[in-house]
Amino acid sequence: MGRWIVACAWPYINAVPHLGTLVQLLSADVYARYLRKAGEDVVFISGSDEHGTPIEVEAMKKRVNPRELTDKMHNYFLKLIDEYGISFDNYTRTESPVHISFVREFYMKVYENGYVFEKESEQLFCQRDGIFLPDRFVEGKCPYCGYERAKGDQCEMCGRLLNPTDLIDPRCVICGERPVIKSTKHWYFDLPKLEKELIEYISNTSSLPENARSMSLSMIREGLRPRSLTRDNKWGIPSPFPGSEGKTIYVWMEAVLGYISATKEYFEKIGRPDEFNRFWRDKDTKSVYFIGKDNIPFHVVILPALIMASKEGYVLPFNVSSTEFLNYEGDKFSKSRRWGVWLDEALLLLEADYWRYYLIAIRPETKDSNFSWRDFEMKINSELNDILGNFVHRTLTFLRDRYESRIPEAPLDNIMEEVYKTSKRVVDELSSFKLRDSLRSVMDIARIGNRYLNESEPWRKYRENRKEADKIIKTSIQIIKTIAIYIEPFMPFSAEKIWKMLNLEGSVHEARYEDASDEVPGGHKIAEVRPLFNKVKEEELREKLDAIRRGEFGPLMSLEQ
Repeated sequence: MGRWIVACAWPYINAVPHLGTLVQLLSADVYARYLRKAGEDVVFISGSDEHGTPIEVEAMKKRVNPRELTDKMHNYFLKLIDEYGISFDNYTRTESPVHISFVREFYMKVYENGYVFEKESEQLFCQRDGIFLPDRFVEGKCPYCGYERAKGDQCEMCGRLLNPTDLIDPRCVICGERPVIKSTKHWYFDLPKLEKELIEYISNTSSLPENARSMSLSMIREGLRPRSLTRDNKWGIPSPFPGSEGKTIYVWMEAVLGYISATKEYFEKIGRPDEFNRFWRDKDTKSVYFIGKDNIPFHVVILPALIMASKEGYVLPFNVSSTEFLNYEGDKFSKSRRWGVWLDEALLLLEADYWRYYLIAIRPETKDSNFSWRDFEMKINSELNDILGNFVHRTLTFLRDRYESRIPEAPLDNIMEEVYKTSKRVVDELSSFKLRDSLRSVMDIARIGNRYLNESEPWRKYRENRKEADKIIKTSIQIIKTIAIYIEPFMPFSAEKIWKMLNLEGSVHEARYEDASDEVPGGHKIAEVRPLFNKVKEEELREKLDAIRRGEFGPLMSLEQ
């Protein structure tokens, strides 16, 4: 049995996330569920990223305290996580006392190990507002790609990490004024000191995907620069360094440590604090991160460098599974233009598994992908409903109507060999982080089932050769059980519905892959049969979304943004 830490980038909760953010949460959830089904020892963690300038800016605009804003958003997001079936062992927050204490202690170790230094630097200062402008308090033109609205910490267009003074034609996001340059003292992480160790780690960790490796090595070849650890803003974790009173830790440099602190918090909560060391300090543990490609530098360069500098012996990332961008109807999701679908809106339109299925089916694994309502309608109707839903429903209703819901005594057909071969492919693809292909392979099992029913014609055999019909139906029920187990990581609610209709003991969430080969016995009686899915119409979904945004379905947090 292996030991795994599964994590996804912490959602930034200055606003309700859109469907693009859900891709990373779902990807991590699918992988964590897969590992549990494979019998692995797993801790699945993440949390709300609630510090830093975007929250502070949003709170200033709303004229509320940042903590008031993040309390509200964190609790709302906890509800959404539950409704989407994201199976975190610990979903915490950066305002957690465990996280705050851990970050301060961690950075003091890095400081004592000689990887932190202080220096005066020139920073942007808004004379009108009387504040320094770190990170997202300032925007301007990216010096690398020319994007006009790059933020002071990173360009979202080309992904380059930036300092506010790198921006061309900078402007204050609060008042729009052009800032001046003013001197201030800050504390820096001496990243260049770790160049050799980073190159060795990245080059020798074969499990890192090629895009993460090449991007990170390219960044190192261009020359690593010290990274500022402190900020002049007030909303954040107080800096622990001697003489740094009044400063806070830069949000990116503390959020990446949340993976470690969240695990620590989890084991303390369940009364097994010693387990923390078994996970984070045992070289056999594998840590996996599901992120967008713009976060690669922080997970393949910054986080490993911090772990090395701490000399605490924490395991380095085993895999950083990054995706490209998900667009909406051919354009980027945009909060300001209301372009996209937000998580709370989506749940008013359809149940969670519809979204889980579609987003994994179009997961942008090697290139950007596009959410379109026309494609959504096609995939839900022709795949989810007509292939999976149809096979399950026609088999169970036939059993109900012809066999009084009792599974006949019969041997399994040889078609099960093809089913189990396809099932193995599902697991192989998941182990290679090919989530989209793996979901397609699960659907192939349902295709096998539909083809088997069509070709073997149990409705005809029932009249002409009852024993043959018995075998067909018994085999089809076994295929359905297999589907329930293998579809569970992707669509946990639908998998449980199938499990309950089959009237099997326990829960599908507790079933292992190996249980798929255990025969459902003859004489077993299934429960009430209900359709798994309904067909959708693009036009009706668009109309309902408009009605939601007019407030006809009640208040939503995303509508307040």
